Amino acid sequence: MKIARHRTAAGLALSLSLVLAACSSGAGNGESTGSGAASTSGTQSSGSLSGTINGSGASSQVNAQQAWRDNFTAATGAVVNYDATGSGTGREQFLAGKVDYAGTDSALKEDEVAAATERCGGESPIEVPLYISPIAIAFNLDGIDSVNMSADVIAKIFKQEITNWNDPAIAKLNDGVKLPDMPIIPVNRADDSGTSKNFQQYLVESSGEWDYKPEDTWPITGTQSAEKTSGVVNLVSSTPGAITYADASQIGDLGTVAVEVAGDFLAYSPEAAAAIVDNSAPAPDATDRILTVDLKRDGSVKGAYPVVLVSYLVACTHYDNADTASVVKEYFTYMASQDGQKIAAEANGGNAPISDNLRKQVMAAVDQIKTN
Repeated sequence: MKIARHRTAAGLALSLSLVLAACSSGAGNGESTGSGAASTSGTQSSGSLSGTINGSGASSQVNAQQAWRDNFTAATGAVVNYDATGSGTGREQFLAGKVDYAGTDSALKEDEVAAATERCGGESPIEVPLYISPIAIAFNLDGIDSVNMSADVIAKIFKQEITNWNDPAIAKLNDGVKLPDMPIIPVNRADDSGTSKNFQQYLVESSGEWDYKPEDTWPITGTQSAEKTSGVVNLVSSTPGAITYADASQIGDLGTVAVEVAGDFLAYSPEAAAAIVDNSAPAPDATDRILTVDLKRDGSVKGAYPVVLVSYLVACTHYDNADTASVVKEYFTYMASQDGQKIAAEANGGNAPISDNLRKQVMAAVDQIKTN
């Protein structure tokens, strides 16, 4: 199936705008988003595309992916599946050719770009930032919804050097808050996680207390841990005194830390997370296809929440199957569109919509996917 770019973009935008007005945009908190249009309130598809594409990766995107695929499938007739396996597994499955696209909270490394190029028929992949979200530092303390912390305090907690909630280092930042005499139980991700890497990158850049190189794998052994975003949130929710880091859209009723930024304490919000991206430079190895960002996480940008993840969507620019290429291209176009970004946020995706300037760069990258 060959689809001319100038025709499908306009047709899909019109089709989606009509469908979005009728579709339900609610998304669950499950770790997998399945296929089919039955969950879109019975809306009939336009049938403008055919085929099925499969994706895998970052669990941070699960609510956004649910909303994106529901509305896209209802509008076009194409089927999209996304399995929230975690960033590391998503990248591995994409490089191995097991899925058509991947979501990852960590940018592809140099060797992964090379492997993706080989997998994609010798054409370099696209890697575009379509999900920007704050990472909440979330805790379980009865009757306390917010606690102020500096980056140094946060680092010492997760290194297990500050071990009690009424420690003087925490108390002096929270005048008037009755902190309990209770052990702090830090909880980290057990699986390879881009959220872990992003959280550690914040600690390295904002704190003088973090001694570990940021990686997807948590560097400290013997800790409390759980797999995927839902796992750490569930563990903290059932463990008084526990604290973790997780995509803010999925923390439920847990309390959250206001982090020190430019001399003040700032609670997370999608808007404050987006401010970091807008004030950051492209990564040194960024290209017109690899739109990675070197986030400024040192806490110096007033009003910008520095504990942020930018989750990327990765795809080939060449697929052997023309239907697959067409569906991937239009799905990425939809995710990047104003409607796509809005519908994800409204579905409790937790994302901050990308800026118009970034959208132009993303669209130019997506347009390089060959459909014939």
